[in-house]
Amino acid sequence: MTEVGVGQRATAAGFALGWQAGPVLGSRAARAVFDGAADVGWRRGGPGVDRLRANLRRVVGPERSESDLDALTRRGLRSYARYFREVFWMPTAAPKVVAGRTRASGESTIAAIRAQGRGVVFALPHSGNWDAAAVAYGARFGGPVTVVAERLRPESLYRRFQSYRESLGMVVVPLTGGQRPLAGLLAATLRAGGTVCLLCERDLSGSGVPVTFFGQTITVPPGPALLAVQTGAALVPAVAGFDGDGWSLDYYPEVVVDRPNASKRLRDRVIQAMQEVVDQFAVGIARAPQDWHMMQPLWQEDLQPVSTGSPR
Repeated sequence: MTEVGVGQRATAAGFALGWQAGPVLGSRAARAVFDGAADVGWRRGGPGVDRLRANLRRVVGPERSESDLDALTRRGLRSYARYFREVFWMPTAAPKVVAGRTRASGESTIAAIRAQGRGVVFALPHSGNWDAAAVAYGARFGGPVTVVAERLRPESLYRRFQSYRESLGMVVVPLTGGQRPLAGLLAATLRAGGTVCLLCERDLSGSGVPVTFFGQTITVPPGPALLAVQTGAALVPAVAGFDGDGWSLDYYPEVVVDRPNASKRLRDRVIQAMQEVVDQFAVGIARAPQDWHMMQPLWQEDLQPVSTGSPR
């Protein structure tokens, strides 16, 4: 067995143990353990920590001192560790409890869209705990929420994450290797008035559209805007975060994909819509940068060939 295969199996085994321990991971003691593990990772450093720090530098700008940036990176690692602790704990939590501990803003926008019977495409960055956000949304507006999952390796890990999210009331479809074409399945869900959530500030395919994010170019998947154009669903940016012992979920205004004076070229309309989406991401991330869990290269000038497979 290769070293990669051994590592993948060890990761899958670790996640299995975590879910078995789930009921106790809401305790203060468990929080202290995960915070401690994050602090160890921060002190040791490494490529992932360095990348998080560099990404956060782009968010906070050059005026932030090195010591402040170090402290922010440490908080960022603690936030990321909290996400994984909650992954293991979340199946034991009642949806009403999660919803009750979620501070949400912009709900009137969503209520109006749902009252029209329209589908909703939520575009989100990798921030906070978006699993908790999906639970809170479902408790408030009804479900199910359809999500797209990256195909992890080994397959057993992907299956465990699929089962986990299905236990929270989501419909999970794979990014690749599904029984039906992904775009058609998502479009049918939206035309029926359903809800689709897409994490979309990271371009896994390498064929995304260019946008400006914190002043420099990244590429993002066009899918959220394309689906809105094709189905008439509302395209709504949302940013999840942590709020004390609970969570935050900020819904931003709908991004209109068919403006009266918009370009007739589909690509131009998609780029404009996705630019508006990431502009809202930037607002939410700047408010709580420690909750943005981006430990991979994102900006064009930073990109190098890297392996994927993060559970996020």
